[in-house]
Formats: sequence, C-alpha cells, structure tokens
Amino acid sequence: MQFKDIIKNRRSVNYFDSQKNVPDNLIREMIEAAANTPSSFNLQPWSVIVLKDSEEKTLLRKHGFDQPKITEAPYVFIILADRDGWKEGHPVADKNFTKLVESGKKKSDERETYINTLKLLYGETPEKQQAFAVKNTGFFAMSLMLAAKDLGLDTHPMDGFDHDGVKKAFNIPDNYWIPLLLAVGYFDESKELYPPNWRKSYDEIVVKF
Repeated sequence: MQFKDIIKNRRSVNYFDSQKNVPDNLIREMIEAAANTPSSFNLQPWSVIVLKDSEEKTLLRKHGFDQPKITEAPYVFIILADRDGWKEGHPVADKNFTKLVESGKKKSDERETYINTLKLLYGETPEKQQAFAVKNTGFFAMSLMLAAKDLGLDTHPMDGFDHDGVKKAFNIPDNYWIPLLLAVGYFDESKELYPPNWRKSYDEIVVKF
C-alpha cells in the first residue's frame, strides 16, 4: 500500500470486532515501525502501556467515559509522554548522548553543553516540559496509527477519559502525561462505517498574516 493510500484510508473507527484476534507479532511490528518517528534531539519521550487483558481494559473503560470500544478492541494503548525526558540522568537522555559520541556527532567533553541545551530548549518552565513531551509523543501516536493501517489494522485515538483516574488506576508516575488512549483491532464489518469527515482544503490550510 502506498503512503497516500494509507493516510487516506486510515479511519478512526467506532466499532471493533471483539471476536477477531490481533496477532501479538503485529502489535510488536506496529510499535517497532513507529519507533522510527523523529523527535527533538532524538529524545523519544514516549512510552506505551499495552492492554490486552479483559480485566485491565474493563478498568480502563471505567475511567474512559464508558466507551465500548475500550473493551471491544483486542488491544488498547495508553500513550505516555515523559515530561522528564530531557533531564540529565534520564536513561534515554544519557543513552542518546552516548550514541551521539559513538557516532562521532558529539565529543565526550561536550556533555555539559548537551545537557544545558536540553534544559534551555525543553526544561526551563513547566509549559516547555509539557510541550516537549506532548508534541513529540503526538508525532509517535500518529506514526502508530499509520503503521497500524499499513498492517491492515484499524485504530481509534481517544481524548475522552479521566486523566488522573487512569494515572491512579495504572500506577503511572507523575512525570508522565497521557495525551491519548488508542484502541487497536479490526473494524466490525457488521456495523456501518460512516463516510470520512471533511478536511480543510489547501487554501484553508495555507495562511499569511
């Protein structure tokens, strides 16, 4: 499938076939494909809690405005954005610098400059920390949805949930924000798939002030 077909045919489906199993290897392939998503300084401040167990999905549904798709979909992801991903001592930030040195893009004595740059760009204020985490994780989430479609899977991103309730229920640390939940599975063919929503045109998108 060409990219133009993937992005055109991707839909946020409301009904999932709960009887049609999704092979575990497809979920791994989907996440590994999305791992190629670009991020600021390659800090990759995203993580995913993958839910398959019916009890866990039922618990999530209690905090997800009782949306049926949460329990109907074979898998549901809790997408996490790490607001601490820029900090010195963070395992990914530290690994990233090590990899930069190994590749020759940085010298080992440039670590302090590296850390100070991350702090300046992403860590000076809570607003910058939030923007850094959610912006980059949003890129990753979109890649997950496109990767899913390429693999023949359907998805639905959900912003309607009790953020604090989900954090508490799944013991999620305070450094994480949850930008969205993502249902993953196959569309229930017995249901009606509504026509695609309208999209802004080129002339509506491109502006000049």
